[in-house]
Formats: sequence, structure tokens, C-alpha cells
Amino acid sequence: MAPHRSICAGRPYPLGATFDGSGVNFAVFSENAANIELCLFSRDGLRETARLTLPERTGAIWHGRVPGLKPGDLYGFRVHGPYEPHRGHRFNPAKFLVDPYSRALHGQWSNAPQTLGYDRGAAGREDRPCPIDSAPFMPKSVVPEPDRPWDGAPWPRRPWSETVIYEAHVKGLTKRLPGIPEALRGTYEALGSEPVIAHLDALGITAIELLPVHGFLDEGFLLERGLKNYWGYNSLLFFALEPRYFGPNGVDGFRSAVDRLHAAGIEVILDVVFNHTAEGDHRGPTLCFRGLDNAAYYHLQAGNPQYYVNDTGCGNTLNVSHPATLRLVLDSLRYWVTVMGIDGFRFDLATTLGREAHGFDRRGGFFDAIGQDPVLCQSKLIAEPWDIGPGGYQLGAFPEDWGEWNDRFRDSARRFWRGDAHAAQEVAGIFLGSAAIFDRPGRKTFSSVNFVAAHDGFTLADVTRYNAKHNEANGENGADGHGHNLSDNCGVEGDSEDPQILARRALRARNLLATVFLSQGTPMLLAGDEMGHSQRGNNNAYCQDNEISWIDWAKADPALLAFTRRLAALRRTNPVLRQGRFLHGHRRADGLRDVEWSNIEGGALNWRDPMLSGFCLLLRGAADDILSDPGTALIVVNGGDRARRLTLPDAGPGLIWDCVLDTAAPESAPEPAPAGAPPAVAAHSLRLYVGRRIGR
Repeated sequence: MAPHRSICAGRPYPLGATFDGSGVNFAVFSENAANIELCLFSRDGLRETARLTLPERTGAIWHGRVPGLKPGDLYGFRVHGPYEPHRGHRFNPAKFLVDPYSRALHGQWSNAPQTLGYDRGAAGREDRPCPIDSAPFMPKSVVPEPDRPWDGAPWPRRPWSETVIYEAHVKGLTKRLPGIPEALRGTYEALGSEPVIAHLDALGITAIELLPVHGFLDEGFLLERGLKNYWGYNSLLFFALEPRYFGPNGVDGFRSAVDRLHAAGIEVILDVVFNHTAEGDHRGPTLCFRGLDNAAYYHLQAGNPQYYVNDTGCGNTLNVSHPATLRLVLDSLRYWVTVMGIDGFRFDLATTLGREAHGFDRRGGFFDAIGQDPVLCQSKLIAEPWDIGPGGYQLGAFPEDWGEWNDRFRDSARRFWRGDAHAAQEVAGIFLGSAAIFDRPGRKTFSSVNFVAAHDGFTLADVTRYNAKHNEANGENGADGHGHNLSDNCGVEGDSEDPQILARRALRARNLLATVFLSQGTPMLLAGDEMGHSQRGNNNAYCQDNEISWIDWAKADPALLAFTRRLAALRRTNPVLRQGRFLHGHRRADGLRDVEWSNIEGGALNWRDPMLSGFCLLLRGAADDILSDPGTALIVVNGGDRARRLTLPDAGPGLIWDCVLDTAAPESAPEPAPAGAPPAVAAHSLRLYVGRRIGR
């Protein structure tokens, strides 16, 4: 095979493949390579038509321009350099590499052993390179059309005070949804369909947070079991859409869905995985980063760089503190905003991104770079504030303008409503935005992203249905998934037809949902929880691309759905429930305190009582908020086993109380608080009263 194309120096920017009207410029990073070859392929991906050495290097960027190439042509790289795993270098030109800046690939990933960069030596180490050409077993990068700036409906720019997040999976949300044509179910096009938008709008959702849609791979051990990676937390390409959700319009189907969601006032947030890649540990395949520059892209063990730092539990850890990796991440984020119209990002295992040589630093390079970026600083940024590395749990430690998944909220709410000791003190704090964790200069209550269920763990229905995980379908003998579920089956493990058990479960679900929507902070709802979706007790359904994970709309619980819509409407129409400032009981200009506590009977609370099971929380506008009067509300919580008589506190000058929500009577209409005998608050229930001006 002789090269039949010419190549000239080209430019070092932008990275990736760029069509300029008469040819394509290629630029790729590697600071430790000896040279890099550009491999061109026939459009069917089967035949390598040319192999051209990139002729120029500017800093650590290798580049060259090939006249006559066009969008749709296929390419990749072979990188020469030392194969010295003991020094962290794993260069092997026999291994074909996709471009990390690829917008799309031609062909499918395979689990072929030919993609491994090593042969096992006598000692069982990766001490010699594998000479087998991996190109026949690899997809090829596609030269893209020039990026088209976002020209759809404008970004909604919903303020945090209005934000209600809906965490959803592209396929799981739409695969079984009536009203969507069968051919479109499970695709990006379905996300923007009328049934989806109507459902989100009726729920009061302002932002849909999608599980990963970056190009990802199925792990080999899953394929061997006949399973797939369903969640998608195994990314490799940070600019490419995962093709398994393509409908008839490909990438344009995704852009159209974002456009339609924006037109409905709904933001789109992507769950992004920049903490590790699908190349895995030292035994994994050589597909991209490992072969381009292993020692630059990954954190390697100090003193033993043959092995990877595994702060993620996924085999490797991307080195985002390296300038080239940081640039890759920032380029990717800007691409999704400026080209694909995305409104924000949820960062998986985000502690990894802020870990510097001295430890986690919210003023580290990654956070500083995003904070000063004129595009990204306007996006919604949400951290999953932990990983498994040293000092990995960092809830409350992220930059002031970030949101953070608050797992303490989840655990406190679950503990309280199942009746654990000492839980009332915890749940009282989460109603006020977890101030003990988040309240510091510059932070708002919205920093706390409040949830009782997410993709990882039991669904809301399963929290009330199972005491133990049931993950047998995952093929790991039940060893996967955490055991700290804080769940309660209400008397029977799994499904039941006992009306008392069903009523107990329904009340528990309503109480948990009410805790989410009535607390200060940002509420997040797991898709399907509003209608009782169960995963049959599987709390780690990452590999269940089937009816276990797909929402069964035909079995939706209409009463729970109506109750959830009502909660969202109450939050939307009562700004006192979604204030940005933390409340501390300080006196306002009118002499009233911004928050007051009492027991249900109107007396003082004994916060030291380990079995404290109820309280009243009276909310007014924050003492330091001089710009608005958000109203007055009273949250009455009775987690005990008996009904209690409520003594309503004074609502304030010119106000009377209306009971607008009772989880024990979910279909009751709002009504004024009765005069005379104190109302009874049912056991295991929550009420919301709203102050109304006399005469209105």
C-alpha cells in the first residue's frame, strides 16, 4: 500500500479534523510520541488507502493538511514512541486509534483481543507490544462537516429559583411511551416528541437531565454475559453522540429535540463522564488516549506507572490537571453548548476533576478554567461531589455557583419516614436547604440538589417495596450494588395485594416526594418515580437495557402522578418554598423571624429527644431579603405512629392559614384552617399551610 495523497504542514488549531473547503487539517496532541501517522480509509472502512506522517509539530500538537479530503472521509492515527509500561508509555503503531475529537465514527466497537496493545510475557505482565494490526476491528473517525453554531430556540436561562430537574434516560423514558411512533421510541427524536413535552410540562419540569449520551462502549465482561452497558458511564468520545439512540435524522434528531424542549421552556442538562475512559485498567484495550499519550492523559501510580490511579473504581482516572486533558474537556463542554444547544452539565464523580497534587481544591485549575470561561460560566453546573479516591467525599465543598447532588438529603428523608431514631433532627435541616453543609458566603440554597431517588439505587417505588436489593439479573450473584438503601418494604418484600400495605407504601411515597418539593434547594425527580416505576428491586440496573429499566407507562399510578403535579404547582406558586437565601430565625424589618420552630401542639421542641417524630416549620421571607415578600408557609410533619392535634401558630398580621396539602388525604381540596377544635394531623403524614391575606 503506497500513499497516494500529499500532505503539508497545516495548522495546530483547532484540534481534530477540520474541513476548510478544499482539504482537511488534522491536529492531535501527544507530548511523548516520536511521530504520528495519519491513516486514511475507504468510505466503507475496510481498506486503508494511505498512511501519511504528520509533518509538523507545534509544541505537543502534531499537525498536517491533506488537500482534496472532504467530510465523510474516514481516518485515524498510529502513534510511534516507546513501549515502556514501567515508565508509563504504551505506544504501539500496530494499534489503530480513533481521534479523541471525533464527532462521529464509522463502524462498531468490538471486544476483539486484537485491540489489546500488549502480549502477555512469561511473567504475566504487559512487557511486550502486540504486533497484530487492530484496524480491522476498530471503527474509524469520520471527517465532520464544519460545526454549525446553535441556531435553534434560545437557551431558556431558567433561574435556579424556578428549576425542577427530571433525571431521565433517553431510551428508558421513551421506549414504551404511547403516542410516539414505534420507529422513534428510544431515540433522540422521541425526547422532543409531543407526549414527552406534554408530560414534562404538566409535571412542572424546567430541566431534563440526561444520563450519558457521549459515545460509550459496552464492557467486555457484560458482553460475555449477554448484557449491555445501559446507563452509559463508560465514555470514550466526548464530542460524539452515542449512536445507539439515533433515529432517522441522526445528530439532527438530537438537535431537533433540544430545540423543541427549549421552545417549551425546558433546559437540557447532560450527565458527563470526564473522570475515566472506557479503556479501563492496564489490562484494557488500546483505542484512543492510551495509545496517543498514556502518561499525559491518565493519572499513573507514583513509583509504579505501569498501573493506573483508580479513584473512579473504573480502572483508570483521567488526568484533568494536565493542560491537554483540561483543554479537551473544556473544548467538549463548549461544543455541547455552542453547537448542540445544551444548557448545563452534571459531572459524574466530580471530586476527581478537582483533585490537585495537594488534594481536592475548589479553586483548582478545572474550576478556575470553567469559572472564567465566558460560555461555560453561564451554564448550570452540577457536581456529583464524591469519588473513591483519598478525601473523595466533598459534599458542600464545590464552587459557590455550582449545584451539588445532596445524598445526605436522600438518606435523611428515607431514615425519617421509615421511623429511625435521631432522624427528625436531620430532616429538619434538609427542609432549610442543608445550611450546615452549604451555607457559606456566596452560596444559595439552590446549591443543594435534593432527591430521594436517582438512577443509582432503588427507585422511589422500590424504597417502599424492598428491604434488600435483588440484582440477580446482573449476573454478579448479588455482589453488585450497595446495601445501604435505607428502604422499608412496609411489611412484605416485593409486590403485594394487601390493601393496608399498599396504602402504607403510597403514603410513604407521597411523604418522600413532598419532602423533596417543599424543601429549600433544587428538587430533582427520577423519571418514573412520579408514576410508581419499579425495577423489581434492582438497585444497580446499569446493565439492564430492557423492561426492568424502561418505564412502563401503561402501569402508571394516576393518583401518584396527580399528587406529584400538585406538589410542583405548589412550589411554583409559593416562592416562600424556593428562596435563595438561607433562613436562620433572624428578625426581619417587621419584627417577625424568618423561620420559627415548634412542636405540633404549639410548644417548644426538644431537639435532644432521639425519638422526636414531629415538628412545625413556619417559613417567611429571609431577613436579609429586602427586595421581595415571598409569602408565608407552615410545614407540619408528623412521622409518629399516632395522630396529633395541631395548634396552629399565628400566621402574622392580616393572614390566615389555608391547608393546601395533606399527604394523608392527597385528593383533598385546599381549605381554610377550621376555627375552634384543633385539627388532627394523621400519623406518618405531612401538611402544608399557606398564609392568605384576610379578604382575599
